Amino acid sequence: MTIESVEPVTSVVPVSTRGSRFPKWVRSFGVQIIAALIIGLGLGLVAKYTGSTEANPNGLGATLKIIGSSYVSLLQAAVVPLIFTAVVSSIANLREVSNAAKLAWNTLLWFAITALIAVLIGIGLGVLVRPGAGTGITENAEYSGKTGDWWAFLTGLFPKNFLGLGANTSVVDGVASTTVNFNVLQILVIAIVVGIAALKVGKAAEPFLNLNASALAVIQKVLWWIIRIAPLGTIGLIGNAVAVYGWDTMGSLGKFAVTIYIGLILVLFVVYPVLIKSHGLSVKQYYSGVWPAVQLGFVSRSSIGTLPLTQRVTERSMGVPRGYASFAVPLGATTKMDGCAAIYPAVAAIFVAQFFGIQLDFTQYLLIVLVSVLGSAATAGTTGAVVMLTLTLSTLGLPLAGVGLLLAIDPLIDMGRTAVNVAGQALVPTIVAKRQGILDETLYNAPRTSQPFTDDSDVSIESTPTERAEARV
Repeated sequence: MTIESVEPVTSVVPVSTRGSRFPKWVRSFGVQIIAALIIGLGLGLVAKYTGSTEANPNGLGATLKIIGSSYVSLLQAAVVPLIFTAVVSSIANLREVSNAAKLAWNTLLWFAITALIAVLIGIGLGVLVRPGAGTGITENAEYSGKTGDWWAFLTGLFPKNFLGLGANTSVVDGVASTTVNFNVLQILVIAIVVGIAALKVGKAAEPFLNLNASALAVIQKVLWWIIRIAPLGTIGLIGNAVAVYGWDTMGSLGKFAVTIYIGLILVLFVVYPVLIKSHGLSVKQYYSGVWPAVQLGFVSRSSIGTLPLTQRVTERSMGVPRGYASFAVPLGATTKMDGCAAIYPAVAAIFVAQFFGIQLDFTQYLLIVLVSVLGSAATAGTTGAVVMLTLTLSTLGLPLAGVGLLLAIDPLIDMGRTAVNVAGQALVPTIVAKRQGILDETLYNAPRTSQPFTDDSDVSIESTPTERAEARV
């Protein structure tokens, strides 16, 4: 194709001009999500009061259900390739870091420490606030599940096949149907092993690592497209929840959402500042540096979608060396989820138990801690909370129907969860770099005078972080 044949296409751009007639706040993704929540509530109430039920939905109720479930399916479809490519790429980036093993160990250790603090806060809030009690709905008679145990979780870590896939076949009215599912923890184990093997192989593995990096870029682009239609998915999810569960249940979910946000605020504005201050760093500089990524995380509701900006602020505002940041931040985007994998599953598991009238014992509380600290690796970008909640409820033997119930307000609380996730993904590399003596404190303490996502074309890629900061200023 010649250049001339392309020119007519590129010259037709009045569409953007037409779109710019709308006020900036209308085009804001966050405003679109809030509008979708309101529309979903309205449509759900209409469906509810026109006779739609879970067993026999009317046209509107069925439409809302299909929209919501289809959006969740889109997100779930991206989980497997996303986890594999992101983890392999993050391990491959260790090639550029000296003393890589010590840095990797310390990174994982601090991931676990902050997750432990967050999950303890979540358990404490769940026990004190009791968000699932007093709903007026008694469904515990319908529940017949198994009791969770330690071995069920531990044996689930070992892959049964290379893809970590399983299949279940059921027969209804003489017709057999098979559903395929995947174990996210097993996929993570596979990705770690493959990544380490690629490092050991050396030069012969370069084509594979290049292909993996390209695949990750493509998957991230597809994920961003899925994120952009989140308002539509939000309408379906919240509308279906209102139509099925009614206003009384939604009121209980509102109490649950407030409990979650209290926990998120405690972690973001109490725990993180204490950790920063205890390492001799400025709390103000941390927040001013990480805030652009936190804002994008809040709006996009995706750690993976925010990954490029999170890595940029970690490197250019926090002063973390590029080689280490390119390992720690992508790994954190798939495994470091204080919001989705610690606070949320802790409060959610207690909520589901209270909602269905099930008493939790001390062992099950310990299981919540174990799954949240070790199982946070099961989270991945946009669907981390759903995957983590399913894993937690399965391990505890709680009704998986609670997943569908809590999806009703997931878009609302996912904003805060993701913001905390992103803040933690920049926090841990900063702490580890400080403890290992590789943090550029001159850059950390530099004035925030430029946008962190600007182009680096005017500065050599081999420049030090300080030289890049001086060039920006």
